[in-house]
Amino acid sequence: MNEILVEIYSTVIPSAPYIIAAYALLLVVLFVYAFMIMRGTKKAEAQIAVLEEALAEKNATK
Repeated sequence: MNEILVEIYSTVIPSAPYIIAAYALLLVVLFVYAFMIMRGTKKAEAQIAVLEEALAEKNATK
């Protein structure tokens, strides 16, 4: 086998589990972040709906 390939394989192969774990952690963080954004958006939409109802009631009584 080529000496360069042997050197590459000897450094990349042992570190593969760590690379995979790092990407898995990155994906988990991104999913959690996306979930938090969706949850915050739903809360904001609910608050906007409550404010719109209160504004409609206030305008209706005038």
